[in-house]
Amino acid sequence: MEGKQKPEPATAAEQAVIRERIARARAGDADAWGELYRQFAPAIFRFCRRAVPTREDAEDATMEIFIKVREKLSQYDAARPFSAWLYKVSANHCWDLLRRRKVRQDLETGEIEDLPLEHPNPGQLDQLIEKRSNEQVRRALDKLPARARMALVLRYYADMNYDEIAESLGVRRAFVGVVLLRARHLLRDALGARGAAERAAGGAS
Repeated sequence: MEGKQKPEPATAAEQAVIRERIARARAGDADAWGELYRQFAPAIFRFCRRAVPTREDAEDATMEIFIKVREKLSQYDAARPFSAWLYKVSANHCWDLLRRRKVRQDLETGEIEDLPLEHPNPGQLDQLIEKRSNEQVRRALDKLPARARMALVLRYYADMNYDEIAESLGVRRAFVGVVLLRARHLLRDALGARGAAERAAGGAS
């Protein structure tokens, strides 16, 4: 499903090609940098499209991320996958953007007692997403508070673990599960409400 697509791990051969391009790009080879950009920019744009409010924001963020990556390429640790490092840089950039713009703040720990006790069934949520178009899923994500939205994108699109999400969002690891629980409920409710409204509109026509 495109709405929850995870980055595919590179094969050993692909990793070797990526490492070779990185080495050339570090040495100042513009063609090698262009190859890296063409390979990874589409996926990073899709990530940004889910993380920030508008397409224009996502386009700007993608360009800014790659400028930042090029400047920091010498800091990349070749012992870890390049895509994992790239998504981490992207996550930090998008989260900083949302915080700078003072987008709706997420629920803080003081409201934990208001969380539903029942965990949403992941399978039911997947089925609900499957029935919606990519645009409908994006609109539902737009309704979520910034931190909840970012947590979902990091977990289900960038495939980050709880430690990585905690570091990116600047929260305790123990709080990540709370944020994700709230986010799943909010997304399920947003998708369900939209679907009900569309069914009602269809029945009235």
